[in-house]
Amino acid sequence: MTLEWTLKEHGINPETDLTIDTSIAFAAMGGAFIGGTGDFVALFEPNATQIEQQGLGYVVAYLGELGGDVPYTAYNARKSYIEENPEIIEGFSNAINKALKYVDEHDAETIANHIVDYFPDTSLNDLVTIIDRYKKGEAWRENITINEEEWKHIQEIIIEAKELDSYVPYKDLIYTKYFKNYE
Repeated sequence: MTLEWTLKEHGINPETDLTIDTSIAFAAMGGAFIGGTGDFVALFEPNATQIEQQGLGYVVAYLGELGGDVPYTAYNARKSYIEENPEIIEGFSNAINKALKYVDEHDAETIANHIVDYFPDTSLNDLVTIIDRYKKGEAWRENITINEEEWKHIQEIIIEAKELDSYVPYKDLIYTKYFKNYE
């Protein structure tokens, strides 16, 4: 949806100017591209960097940068769980916020050295490249907050894709109790 929105924002009509093949399973997109399906492909890391390093394609744009501030990853819990376990919610929120702060304050090589063991199929050099690309594209937030403007923007993209009929009020779905320490 973000790809289609970004194309439209740059004067390209995804319905008439090109063909977007949505029949390929997400996990198979890199292989399909390498095998000759399509001229472009939208991939997450580390797939994009691996294809580039194998000489099978080039990273030409970063959708995270072109799509605007899109709150992509969200953690969800039932209201009852939040109310019954405030210490767990606060601890989890603090841990995520601490990690975001660390990423914001450190260079790609330092971060890569800390996480390389969690990515056994990705080299340290590739991790540095990926992290640096994400940092330059401001993919990681400085803290866990999602403001109303960002909330509206992600819904704008979803409405444009005809997957949502109307805006859902910020106060109805964004639980801000633990944002107070991070704004």
